[in-house]
Amino acid sequence: MRPFDTIAMVDWSGGNDTGPRPRKDAIWACVAGAEPVYLRNRGLAENWLCDLIETALAAGRRLMLGFDFPFGYPTGFARAVSGSDDPLHIWDWFEARIEDTPKANNRFDLAGAVNRGLGGKGPFWANGLKRDIGGLPRTKRDYHNPFADRRLVERRAPGAFTCWQMAGAGAVGGQVMMGLPVLARLRRRFAGQIGVWPFERLDKPVALVEIWPSLTLGKAPEGRIKDAWQVERVASDLSGMSLARLGSLLNVTAPEEGWILGVDQG
Repeated sequence: MRPFDTIAMVDWSGGNDTGPRPRKDAIWACVAGAEPVYLRNRGLAENWLCDLIETALAAGRRLMLGFDFPFGYPTGFARAVSGSDDPLHIWDWFEARIEDTPKANNRFDLAGAVNRGLGGKGPFWANGLKRDIGGLPRTKRDYHNPFADRRLVERRAPGAFTCWQMAGAGAVGGQVMMGLPVLARLRRRFAGQIGVWPFERLDKPVALVEIWPSLTLGKAPEGRIKDAWQVERVASDLSGMSLARLGSLLNVTAPEEGWILGVDQG
């Protein structure tokens, strides 16, 4: 595997614009060796990512981009919803249906629509809006998930969260649903230049990988915003890693569900 010249990590968010003042639970990105960047909404984040990729391609530099949300769902979901087992097809499926502006998006409504199409009681749960949404239960009292609750990698990583929870503490369901469309557009915009791990060979100039900073990092230093500190640390740690070690972490087979970089496949 050729070495990466630039490594950047991104802490994502499924919520609305977080305002001008840098804060936690927002989008943060960091290129190894540089200061973390606060991005108050996904539109700004997508522009930042496009600029980073364009700069790397123009300079002939290999770029690794890490994102802290699942790249795939438990086995069976992609086919049930999109008609294909290909996890990258579900990226395009979400991209065609998600409506996103800085102040509002339709992630809860889409989760309800998916549930209704699958019988009305799951797999998604937790409605973060005041209004009720048909098919999307607020709690798990009447919930039924036709798929596994967690991917294999999440069963190997204690503390990892399920991608079905759309709201509440530890919810990553919204991050996935609002993140995959952005990645789908990046793949389309830079067609032939991006490889997605672990679904594709990483022989392209740009590699997209899934990370989970909390897997290895503890509490942020006093006075630091945890999200900013985590992307800075992960970018720095991966940048300083030997090519052999990084190659071993990337040597994973997970054709549908995806994998978290750093989790032992066993």
